[in-house]
Amino acid sequence: MTFEVQSKHQHLQSILHEMGSIVIGYSGGVDSTLLLRVAVDVLGEKALAVIGKSETYPTREYEDAVRIAREFGARFEEVRTEETDHLKFRQNPADRCYFCKTELFSKLRSIAEERAIRWIADGTITDDLGDFRPGLQAKKEQDVRSPLLEANMSKSDVRELSKHLGLPTWDKGSFACLSSRFPYGFGITKENLMKVDRAETLFRDLGFRHFRVRHHDDKTARIEVGQEEIDRLFDKSVRTLIVEHLKSLGFTYVTLDLQGYRTGSMNEVLPSEILETNTRKTQP
Repeated sequence: MTFEVQSKHQHLQSILHEMGSIVIGYSGGVDSTLLLRVAVDVLGEKALAVIGKSETYPTREYEDAVRIAREFGARFEEVRTEETDHLKFRQNPADRCYFCKTELFSKLRSIAEERAIRWIADGTITDDLGDFRPGLQAKKEQDVRSPLLEANMSKSDVRELSKHLGLPTWDKGSFACLSSRFPYGFGITKENLMKVDRAETLFRDLGFRHFRVRHHDDKTARIEVGQEEIDRLFDKSVRTLIVEHLKSLGFTYVTLDLQGYRTGSMNEVLPSEILETNTRKTQP
Protein backbone atom coordinates (compact mmCIF):
# COMPACT_ATOMS: atom_id res chain seq x y z
CA MET A 1 0.00 0.00 0.00
CA THR A 2 1.37 3.42 -0.94
CA PHE A 3 2.17 6.02 1.68
CA GLU A 4 -0.58 8.28 0.26
CA VAL A 5 -3.28 5.64 0.67
CA GLN A 6 -1.95 4.74 4.10
CA SER A 7 -2.29 8.39 5.12
CA LYS A 8 -5.84 8.56 3.77
CA HIS A 9 -6.68 5.37 5.67
CA GLN A 10 -5.47 6.98 8.89
CA HIS A 11 -7.45 10.13 8.10
CA LEU A 12 -10.57 8.04 7.48
CA GLN A 13 -10.09 6.29 10.83
CA SER A 14 -9.79 9.67 12.56
CA ILE A 15 -12.98 10.91 10.91
CA LEU A 16 -14.92 7.83 11.99
CA HIS A 17 -13.52 8.05 15.52
CA GLU A 18 -14.70 11.67 15.70
CA MET A 19 -18.17 10.67 14.45
CA GLY A 20 -18.54 8.23 17.34
CA SER A 21 -21.50 6.28 15.97
CA ILE A 22 -22.79 5.84 12.46
CA VAL A 23 -25.54 4.39 10.28
CA ILE A 24 -24.17 3.51 6.86
CA GLY A 25 -26.23 3.18 3.71
CA TYR A 26 -24.69 -0.11 2.62
CA SER A 27 -25.08 -1.69 -0.83
CA GLY A 28 -22.22 -4.18 -0.93
CA GLY A 29 -20.47 -2.12 -3.60
CA VAL A 30 -16.76 -1.29 -3.57
CA ASP A 31 -17.10 2.01 -1.71
CA SER A 32 -19.72 1.25 0.94
CA THR A 33 -18.06 -2.07 1.76
CA LEU A 34 -14.75 -0.36 2.49
CA LEU A 35 -16.50 2.30 4.56
CA LEU A 36 -18.32 -0.34 6.58
CA ARG A 37 -15.17 -2.40 7.15
CA VAL A 38 -13.15 0.57 8.45
CA ALA A 39 -16.12 1.76 10.52
CA VAL A 40 -16.35 -1.67 12.16
CA ASP A 41 -12.60 -1.58 12.83
CA VAL A 42 -12.87 1.83 14.50
CA LEU A 43 -16.32 1.85 16.09
CA GLY A 44 -17.23 -1.82 16.52
CA GLU A 45 -20.93 -2.20 17.32
CA LYS A 46 -21.44 1.56 17.08
CA ALA A 47 -21.32 1.10 13.31
CA LEU A 48 -24.60 -0.11 11.81
CA ALA A 49 -25.02 -1.06 8.15
CA VAL A 50 -28.48 -0.67 6.65
CA ILE A 51 -29.42 -2.22 3.32
CA GLY A 52 -32.25 -0.49 1.48
CA LYS A 53 -34.20 -3.33 -0.13
CA SER A 54 -36.56 -2.83 -3.06
CA GLU A 55 -37.09 -3.99 -6.63
CA THR A 56 -34.36 -1.57 -7.76
CA TYR A 57 -31.72 -3.61 -5.90
CA PRO A 58 -30.38 -6.63 -7.83
CA THR A 59 -31.04 -9.93 -6.06
CA ARG A 60 -27.49 -11.20 -6.31
CA GLU A 61 -26.06 -7.87 -5.11
CA TYR A 62 -28.22 -8.16 -2.01
CA GLU A 63 -27.07 -11.72 -1.35
CA ASP A 64 -23.42 -10.71 -1.74
CA ALA A 65 -23.83 -7.67 0.52
CA VAL A 66 -25.29 -9.76 3.33
CA ARG A 67 -22.60 -12.41 3.00
CA ILE A 68 -19.75 -9.88 3.06
CA ALA A 69 -21.15 -7.99 6.05
CA ARG A 70 -21.41 -11.24 7.97
CA GLU A 71 -17.86 -12.22 7.06
CA PHE A 72 -16.33 -9.37 9.01
CA GLY A 73 -18.91 -9.32 11.78
CA ALA A 74 -20.70 -6.10 10.96
CA ARG A 75 -24.04 -5.22 12.51
CA PHE A 76 -26.54 -4.86 9.70
CA GLU A 77 -30.23 -4.77 9.06
CA GLU A 78 -32.57 -4.38 6.14
CA VAL A 79 -35.13 -1.66 5.57
CA ARG A 80 -37.79 -1.69 2.90
CA THR A 81 -37.68 1.38 0.66
CA GLU A 82 -40.71 2.43 -1.37
CA GLU A 83 -39.27 4.61 -4.12
CA THR A 84 -41.21 2.60 -6.72
CA ASP A 85 -44.44 3.81 -5.07
CA HIS A 86 -43.55 7.44 -5.72
CA LEU A 87 -45.10 8.84 -8.89
CA LYS A 88 -42.16 11.15 -9.60
CA PHE A 89 -39.71 8.24 -9.44
CA ARG A 90 -41.87 6.01 -11.64
CA GLN A 91 -42.02 8.75 -14.29
CA ASN A 92 -38.23 8.41 -14.53
CA PRO A 93 -37.12 12.03 -14.98
CA ALA A 94 -33.45 12.95 -15.39
CA ASP A 95 -33.23 13.63 -11.63
CA ARG A 96 -34.78 10.26 -10.75
CA CYS A 97 -31.91 9.41 -8.37
CA TYR A 98 -32.82 12.39 -6.21
CA PHE A 99 -36.15 10.79 -5.27
CA CYS A 100 -34.57 7.39 -4.69
CA LYS A 101 -31.86 8.79 -2.39
CA THR A 102 -34.36 10.98 -0.56
CA GLU A 103 -36.38 7.86 0.22
CA LEU A 104 -33.31 5.92 1.39
CA PHE A 105 -31.81 8.69 3.49
CA SER A 106 -35.17 9.38 5.15
CA LYS A 107 -35.31 5.74 6.25
CA LEU A 108 -31.72 5.87 7.48
CA ARG A 109 -32.46 9.04 9.41
CA SER A 110 -35.41 7.39 11.16
CA ILE A 111 -33.28 4.41 12.14
CA ALA A 112 -30.50 6.66 13.44
CA GLU A 113 -32.94 8.68 15.55
CA GLU A 114 -34.56 5.56 16.98
CA ARG A 115 -31.17 4.25 18.10
CA ALA A 116 -29.70 7.59 19.17
CA ILE A 117 -26.99 7.39 16.51
CA ARG A 118 -25.60 10.81 15.61
CA TRP A 119 -24.62 10.40 11.96
CA ILE A 120 -25.79 8.77 8.78
CA ALA A 121 -23.26 8.24 6.02
CA ASP A 122 -22.80 7.00 2.49
CA GLY A 123 -19.92 5.85 0.30
CA THR A 124 -19.52 8.93 -1.91
CA ILE A 125 -15.94 9.42 -3.16
CA THR A 126 -14.09 12.12 -5.09
CA ASP A 127 -14.84 10.51 -8.47
CA ASP A 128 -18.57 10.97 -7.90
CA LEU A 129 -18.34 14.75 -7.91
CA GLY A 130 -17.54 14.89 -11.61
CA ASP A 131 -20.42 12.63 -12.68
CA PHE A 132 -24.13 13.26 -13.18
CA ARG A 133 -25.49 12.28 -9.78
CA PRO A 134 -28.71 14.06 -8.74
CA GLY A 135 -28.74 11.92 -5.59
CA LEU A 136 -25.95 14.07 -4.16
CA GLN A 137 -28.46 16.89 -3.74
CA ALA A 138 -30.58 14.66 -1.49
CA LYS A 139 -27.44 13.88 0.52
CA LYS A 140 -26.79 17.58 1.11
CA GLU A 141 -30.41 18.26 2.10
CA GLN A 142 -30.45 15.47 4.70
CA ASP A 143 -27.05 16.14 6.27
CA VAL A 144 -25.53 12.86 5.18
CA ARG A 145 -21.79 12.64 5.70
CA SER A 146 -19.37 10.95 3.31
CA PRO A 147 -16.28 9.88 5.27
CA LEU A 148 -14.48 8.51 2.20
CA LEU A 149 -14.93 11.86 0.45
CA GLU A 150 -13.84 13.74 3.58
CA ALA A 151 -10.67 11.64 3.53
CA ASN A 152 -10.20 12.64 -0.14
CA MET A 153 -10.39 9.06 -1.36
CA SER A 154 -10.74 8.26 -5.06
CA LYS A 155 -11.88 4.99 -6.61
CA SER A 156 -8.27 3.89 -7.09
CA ASP A 157 -7.57 4.66 -3.41
CA VAL A 158 -10.62 2.67 -2.36
CA ARG A 159 -9.58 -0.32 -4.45
CA GLU A 160 -6.00 -0.23 -3.18
CA LEU A 161 -7.03 -0.04 0.47
CA SER A 162 -9.74 -2.67 -0.04
CA LYS A 163 -7.15 -5.03 -1.51
CA HIS A 164 -4.79 -4.37 1.39
CA LEU A 165 -7.57 -5.19 3.86
CA GLY A 166 -8.47 -8.36 1.97
CA LEU A 167 -11.95 -7.29 0.93
CA PRO A 168 -13.45 -9.40 -1.88
CA THR A 169 -14.90 -6.26 -3.46
CA TRP A 170 -11.55 -4.63 -4.21
CA ASP A 171 -11.80 -5.35 -7.94
CA LYS A 172 -15.58 -5.50 -8.21
CA GLY A 173 -17.22 -3.66 -11.10
CA SER A 174 -19.27 -0.50 -10.64
CA PHE A 175 -22.66 -0.97 -9.02
CA ALA A 176 -25.83 0.93 -9.94
CA CYS A 177 -29.46 0.33 -9.07
CA LEU A 178 -31.64 -1.32 -11.71
CA SER A 179 -33.56 1.86 -12.44
CA SER A 180 -30.47 3.06 -14.34
CA ARG A 181 -31.25 0.48 -17.05
CA PHE A 182 -34.19 2.51 -18.39
CA PRO A 183 -34.09 5.56 -20.70
CA TYR A 184 -35.20 8.75 -18.99
CA GLY A 185 -38.90 9.32 -19.47
CA PHE A 186 -39.66 5.61 -19.88
CA GLY A 187 -41.89 4.70 -16.95
CA ILE A 188 -40.36 2.39 -14.34
CA THR A 189 -42.49 -0.47 -13.00
CA LYS A 190 -41.76 -3.17 -10.48
CA GLU A 191 -42.43 -5.79 -13.14
CA ASN A 192 -39.82 -4.37 -15.53
CA LEU A 193 -37.28 -3.98 -12.74
CA MET A 194 -37.65 -7.67 -11.92
CA LYS A 195 -37.41 -8.49 -15.62
CA VAL A 196 -34.04 -6.73 -15.88
CA ASP A 197 -32.88 -8.35 -12.64
CA ARG A 198 -33.57 -11.83 -14.03
CA ALA A 199 -31.86 -10.91 -17.31
CA GLU A 200 -28.70 -9.68 -15.59
CA THR A 201 -28.62 -12.66 -13.24
CA LEU A 202 -27.91 -14.84 -16.26
CA PHE A 203 -24.88 -12.72 -17.23
CA ARG A 204 -23.55 -13.01 -13.70
CA ASP A 205 -24.09 -16.79 -13.75
CA LEU A 206 -22.21 -16.97 -17.07
CA GLY A 207 -19.21 -15.28 -15.46
CA PHE A 208 -19.38 -11.86 -17.11
CA ARG A 209 -17.71 -9.21 -14.95
CA HIS A 210 -18.93 -5.98 -16.53
CA PHE A 211 -22.42 -5.92 -17.98
CA ARG A 212 -25.74 -4.13 -18.21
CA VAL A 213 -29.05 -5.10 -19.81
CA ARG A 214 -30.65 -1.80 -20.83
CA HIS A 215 -34.43 -1.90 -21.25
CA HIS A 216 -35.58 0.15 -24.27
CA ASP A 217 -39.30 0.56 -25.04
CA ASP A 218 -41.30 -2.55 -24.17
CA LYS A 219 -39.50 -4.90 -26.54
CA THR A 220 -35.77 -4.25 -26.85
CA ALA A 221 -32.87 -5.31 -24.65
CA ARG A 222 -29.57 -3.52 -25.34
CA ILE A 223 -26.69 -5.54 -23.94
CA GLU A 224 -23.47 -3.90 -22.79
CA VAL A 225 -20.49 -6.03 -21.74
CA GLY A 226 -16.86 -5.13 -21.15
CA GLN A 227 -14.71 -4.69 -24.25
CA GLU A 228 -12.60 -7.69 -23.24
CA GLU A 229 -15.74 -9.83 -22.97
CA ILE A 230 -17.56 -8.96 -26.19
CA ASP A 231 -15.99 -11.85 -28.10
CA ARG A 232 -17.70 -14.30 -25.76
CA LEU A 233 -21.04 -13.22 -27.17
CA PHE A 234 -20.05 -14.54 -30.57
CA ASP A 235 -19.86 -18.05 -29.18
CA LYS A 236 -23.00 -19.67 -30.57
CA SER A 237 -23.92 -21.58 -27.40
CA VAL A 238 -23.55 -18.48 -25.18
CA ARG A 239 -25.44 -16.27 -27.63
CA THR A 240 -28.26 -18.80 -28.02
CA LEU A 241 -28.65 -19.16 -24.25
CA ILE A 242 -28.82 -15.39 -23.76
CA VAL A 243 -31.30 -14.83 -26.57
CA GLU A 244 -33.59 -17.64 -25.43
CA HIS A 245 -33.52 -16.44 -21.83
CA LEU A 246 -34.22 -12.79 -22.64
CA LYS A 247 -37.02 -13.72 -25.03
CA SER A 248 -38.56 -15.89 -22.32
CA LEU A 249 -38.63 -12.78 -20.13
CA GLY A 250 -40.64 -10.88 -22.74
CA PHE A 251 -38.05 -9.11 -24.87
CA THR A 252 -38.68 -9.31 -28.62
CA TYR A 253 -35.34 -7.90 -29.77
CA VAL A 254 -32.00 -8.74 -28.15
CA THR A 255 -29.27 -6.34 -29.30
CA LEU A 256 -25.57 -5.84 -28.59
CA ASP A 257 -24.05 -2.39 -28.05
CA LEU A 258 -20.73 -2.56 -29.92
CA GLN A 259 -19.36 0.32 -27.86
CA GLY A 260 -19.40 -2.02 -24.89
CA TYR A 261 -20.08 -1.53 -21.21
CA ARG A 262 -19.76 1.97 -19.76
CA THR A 263 -21.28 3.54 -16.68
CA GLY A 264 -23.98 6.13 -17.21
CA SER A 265 -24.64 5.35 -20.87
CA MET A 266 -28.23 6.51 -20.42
CA ASN A 267 -26.86 9.98 -19.58
CA GLU A 268 -25.40 10.33 -23.07
CA VAL A 269 -28.70 11.71 -24.38
CA LEU A 270 -29.04 14.40 -21.69
CA PRO A 271 -28.56 18.04 -22.73
CA SER A 272 -25.36 19.67 -21.46
CA GLU A 273 -27.45 22.22 -19.52
CA ILE A 274 -28.84 19.50 -17.25
CA LEU A 275 -25.40 18.04 -16.61
CA GLU A 276 -23.91 21.45 -15.80
CA THR A 277 -26.77 22.36 -13.45
CA ASN A 278 -26.36 19.10 -11.57
CA THR A 279 -22.61 19.68 -11.14
CA ARG A 280 -23.18 23.14 -9.66
CA LYS A 281 -25.82 21.88 -7.22
CA THR A 282 -23.77 18.98 -5.90
CA GLN A 283 -20.41 20.66 -5.38
CA PRO A 284 -19.41 20.48 -1.70
